[in-house]
Amino acid sequence: MERWSGRVALVTGASAGIGASVARRLVAEGMRVVGAARNVERVQALADELKGQPGTLIPIKCDITKDDQVVRMFARIKRKLGGVDVCVNNAGLAVFKDLLEGSPEEWRSMLDLNVVALCLCTREAVASMRERGVDDGHVIHLNSIAGHYIPQVPGAQFYCGTKHMVTTLTEALRLELRRANSKIRISSISPGMVQTEFAVNAGMSQDAAQQLYQERPSIQADDVTDSLIHVLAAPPHVQIHDVLIWPL
Repeated sequence: MERWSGRVALVTGASAGIGASVARRLVAEGMRVVGAARNVERVQALADELKGQPGTLIPIKCDITKDDQVVRMFARIKRKLGGVDVCVNNAGLAVFKDLLEGSPEEWRSMLDLNVVALCLCTREAVASMRERGVDDGHVIHLNSIAGHYIPQVPGAQFYCGTKHMVTTLTEALRLELRRANSKIRISSISPGMVQTEFAVNAGMSQDAAQQLYQERPSIQADDVTDSLIHVLAAPPHVQIHDVLIWPL
């Protein structure tokens, strides 16, 4: 990880769960980390906690489903820090409802965050890298096991569909960069069930989420971060395409 010390990483959804874990670890590795979230107060609290670490955490309030906010965020990063070298597309959303009961508003909210915002952040990050001649940059998508098969989880069908799109778009992006003879790396990390606030944010009660984690094998956010560091620390001539993490 030495070559990343002092360089700039953007982590979306950095206020909690996997995003907060990734931000914490990258700061410990000496990176300048931009933590983007709607709940910027939680990112600021984490930044205060991490003072004195080798790197720094810079909170930015941004709703990445708003195109203009994303463009302004990247412009601000360019002015303040020069640009993005690593982009971790972590922010995501699930609404657990069967397809025959869901609403277009709920479907669009998942598409906007899980797919469109991911693509826009990737576009802006790669543009930042190319503009500065950074050919060893890295884009990492926090995907899901649900992007590789259809789990038997009631109400998760549309969410799974968005994650299958991420799997397809990740490979499509690799093909685009390969055609352009770019060495910018694109990786996808697909964890199984992770014990975070995700289930509650998806509409479960605290009790139901706790019962879910007790009944089904799950992993911790730091387990996912360990895999991300492995991907990021690979030599520049090595691209780890996909990591699937199954709880035991």
